[in-house]
Amino acid sequence: MTTPSQTFSTDLSYGSDTALRIISGKWKPLILFFLRDGPKRYGELKRLVRGVSDKVLIQQLKDLEANHVLTRTDYKEVPPRVDYALTPLGRSLSDAIVPLCTWQAEHTAEMASIVAKRDTLP
Repeated sequence: MTTPSQTFSTDLSYGSDTALRIISGKWKPLILFFLRDGPKRYGELKRLVRGVSDKVLIQQLKDLEANHVLTRTDYKEVPPRVDYALTPLGRSLSDAIVPLCTWQAEHTAEMASIVAKRDTLP
């Protein structure tokens, strides 16, 4: 027999696990962040998400689309024109990421120092 607090704990664990799975990956949070301002074409996302390979960016976009967080619109034109946009679900997830981005911006120097020290340890 489960208690209400156990049910809540299980539901919370499942929910946070699902959210973390959806945004897992080095680039997904950045993709969501950059799509907040509106639809972007692939090349624009590639420029904004600096350092990501084509293969990884394509896979991360496919994962986000499979999770109904973004939509891919193929305009069936020559030359090809495709853009990516947040779904309402993706918009709410992107809004949830903003505080994390704000935290990162406020602590960039401190985190850089910590990472530098950690990387020099034997």
